[in-house]
Amino acid sequence: MNKPDSASLSRLPQIEKLLQTEELQLWFPRLSRPLVTRLASETIDAIREEVRGGGAVPPIQTIIGAVADRCRQTAGRRIHHLINATGVMLHTNLGRAPISKTAWRSAEAVNTGFSNLEFDLQTGKRGKRKGIIPELLALLVGAEDALMVNNNAAAVFLILSALAKGREVIVSRGEQVQIGGGFRIPEILAQTGANMVEVGTTNITRLEDYTRAFSPDTAMVLTVHASNFRIRGFTARPGIRELAESLPEDVLLVVDQGSGTTTERIPGEHSVAHYLSSGADLVSFSGDKVLGGPQAGFIVGRRDLIRKLAEHPLNRVFRPGKTIYSLMEEALVARLNRDAEPPVEAVLNLSVEELRSRGQALLSDLPPGSVRLVESTVATGGGSAPDEQFPSLSVELLAERRPETLLEILRSGDPPVIGTIVEGRVRLNLATLLPGELESVAAAIRRLSGETT
Repeated sequence: MNKPDSASLSRLPQIEKLLQTEELQLWFPRLSRPLVTRLASETIDAIREEVRGGGAVPPIQTIIGAVADRCRQTAGRRIHHLINATGVMLHTNLGRAPISKTAWRSAEAVNTGFSNLEFDLQTGKRGKRKGIIPELLALLVGAEDALMVNNNAAAVFLILSALAKGREVIVSRGEQVQIGGGFRIPEILAQTGANMVEVGTTNITRLEDYTRAFSPDTAMVLTVHASNFRIRGFTARPGIRELAESLPEDVLLVVDQGSGTTTERIPGEHSVAHYLSSGADLVSFSGDKVLGGPQAGFIVGRRDLIRKLAEHPLNRVFRPGKTIYSLMEEALVARLNRDAEPPVEAVLNLSVEELRSRGQALLSDLPPGSVRLVESTVATGGGSAPDEQFPSLSVELLAERRPETLLEILRSGDPPVIGTIVEGRVRLNLATLLPGELESVAAAIRRLSGETT
């Protein structure tokens, strides 16, 4: 193997020369000049090692192309607007519920200027960070009080830490779940210092299983939303009202409702208000799922317990910032005023005829024989009604290429289009497309067909 001479290495371009090229300057607005500089430097370092190993110095355009490829890959990790054609309405990987444009515009001034996040306008002194969210949410779900934190995982963690540390928490074996990201109920209890007491079996937990487990150290009974699965067949569990009526006076009943169903009618889901009226002391749930707000977690229920949670040191760790507060206030006001149909219900209420009209409009804008309309289903997702499917229609791509390749090309577009593979064909579900997205989907399919947009 020939060793390179210093002349070979000297032919490697300087970083500054690369950064002056139009191909790389195009990435400055997306990545920043310093990050493009680092990517260029790493690319040159890798080439230098190859040259030292006996390789040839590539042409400068090849080097520029290699840096541009790294920029493109890095930019792909930025948070993008994309088109959800998966048929899952509240897709956790795709950001769950979209924020309404009305709420976004209404909250603009708060977030682009200063605000009274922790300032009392009446007294001119420091105020509490909560706005009117407790009042709005209490009215929506019929609670005495409410508290907002970063997400539902934080809500559960705060409840256990503040109200059950060093004491026993009774949990059915059938509810010791793991949700996305490795969030496991037994491990969370251990982290908070609470002691989990298992009762029942995977499929059967009876009222007497709970009552036999009560002891002087019992702090609460925790019931957990199944989130992303259902156990069918030979199953049994007591209702919340039955459980509440059997608890000793000093034992709390806490429900992790999870999905955030409030006024919506979703098969297989009980609302937050249902659990409160049935006797739960506290209910926790997500704000960015069925409720349709930004990512947040809520705890609603007894005023004295909410006050304890608000005063706990962990609440400062878990509290959201001004963007979440302002957007959530807008979302809750709109919900109470019934200004717009809840996002999940809006999709569930789409008729097959409406979806067929969407599909026909899309087909009329595409090359003949490139797609066809097929029956499909849509799911709520986001940890709600995990085994419920609702009628929908999809556009099925007929291109004779590997479906994985087609999905990859769709993902590389601007905006990316995210579909699924069913029976060896790529499908784009019409129910989860937002208004105005049909044209972008048509353009993406035309690109697959070799046509220009």
